[in-house]
Amino acid sequence: MIKVAIAGGTGYTGGELFRILLNHPDVRIVAATTTSSEGVPVASVHRDLIGETDLCFGTGLNDPDVIFLCLGHGISREFIDTHEISPECRIIDLGNDFRLDGDYAGRHFVYGLCESAREAICKAHDIANPGCFATAIQLALLPLASTGLIRDEVHVSAITGSTGAGKKPGETTHFSYRDNNISIYKLFTHQHLGEIRRNIGTIAGSEPVVNFVPFRGDFTRGIFASVYTRAVPGMTAEDYTRLFDDFYATSPFVFHSPQGISLKEVVNTNKGLLHAELHDGYVHISSVIDNLVKGAAGQAVQNMNLMFGLPETEGLKLKPSAF
Repeated sequence: MIKVAIAGGTGYTGGELFRILLNHPDVRIVAATTTSSEGVPVASVHRDLIGETDLCFGTGLNDPDVIFLCLGHGISREFIDTHEISPECRIIDLGNDFRLDGDYAGRHFVYGLCESAREAICKAHDIANPGCFATAIQLALLPLASTGLIRDEVHVSAITGSTGAGKKPGETTHFSYRDNNISIYKLFTHQHLGEIRRNIGTIAGSEPVVNFVPFRGDFTRGIFASVYTRAVPGMTAEDYTRLFDDFYATSPFVFHSPQGISLKEVVNTNKGLLHAELHDGYVHISSVIDNLVKGAAGQAVQNMNLMFGLPETEGLKLKPSAF
């Protein structure tokens, strides 16, 4: 059994990690650390886990084999500095501390987008989990980048649920603001752009120009990304369909759909669905994921499975509810 500690497990991402790992056949959660809820039962914070666990939040790590860091962005480095962590213990960071600079405190964090770095993840000791928007957008671009078919600027509009803003309430997550409302934020400056350009650029051979307009949605979970760029002359719709089908043919979680897709087909799962079309000289890709699962906790568990030599799908066979 893999001994797991979850640091900062009171938020939405931590709650999803508990939900997945409590049902993982090869995992035992030995610690859940927090600075605000010491001694409080996990199930009293994450009410969906009532009857699932007697674990309480504490401060000790209890010698885990792997730590999942579900901390606020910028806090993971501080956690490593202030806790005694065995060099043998692996770390999977779900924040943004190591996505662009993976070397810290004698550790090297591999960028953990499973569909682009599976072999490196299998050999990795520590992982920087990708961001949620970054995951959805890169899944749409990977087949193009890997075959040199990004020849022009990439344009992205993507909408996310309110859970993407975290559990701490704010003006733009308040029900009165979010309900029946859509708004733009971080126009062309979203923090996930750096990792998208870096990783796609490494695969393609040069960093693409990615223009990204993020939207706040009036729903709780999921990301729908609309991604398009100029098509390569001579490429037909059938060529693009075959490209996406072939690229993800062996993926256990990411699939290309011949029909249009929607959020409900992936919510509560670790799946990513894509749909590519050709229109008037542009290739357009729709991409949908659950921001808390494939965009965070689920992908982190998928990374753990790869790192420990387990089946990639272990503990992650989750069914969506499409109605």
